[in-house]
Amino acid sequence: MEHNGISAQTETADHIEAAKRIEAAKRIDDLRVLLEHGLAEGVGVGHSLGVRMRTLEVGRTVWTLLPSPAAANAMFTVHGGVIATLMDTAMGSAVYTTLPAGMFYTTLELKVNFVRSVNLDAASLECIGRTVHVGRRTATAEAQVTNADGKLVAHGSCTCLLTPTG
Repeated sequence: MEHNGISAQTETADHIEAAKRIEAAKRIDDLRVLLEHGLAEGVGVGHSLGVRMRTLEVGRTVWTLLPSPAAANAMFTVHGGVIATLMDTAMGSAVYTTLPAGMFYTTLELKVNFVRSVNLDAASLECIGRTVHVGRRTATAEAQVTNADGKLVAHGSCTCLLTPTG
């Protein structure tokens, strides 16, 4: 069926893509507001560990961590769990930006490979998280953490369970 030279199927596909872009923009705004609220109220990993958002895009996020005594392990370097938290934040938020309205995620599995230690007085770490696959029930993502010199600190992946809100 033609409508002004454009098929109804093409119109429907265009509307679906427009709706996806609108939902992605809403989710990105929601994440920004949530992080700002947490910092203002002293709640969350942003406040307690110094995890900060730098970039939120559909399927890609960049987060930073400034090492501090709050992140110390027994050897007085940055605790691996803090680095894993940074990675989980980056990967999970990358997944979140791709989900349709009415869907949430939770991390099912997290795999981290530590490549080098990080001193507590080191410059800021950067973590880039990217989606690999987003399906109907699960999503996967990957992340890399680098130091200020661009050297790899850790890399890993996650699997997320996707669930409807209601």
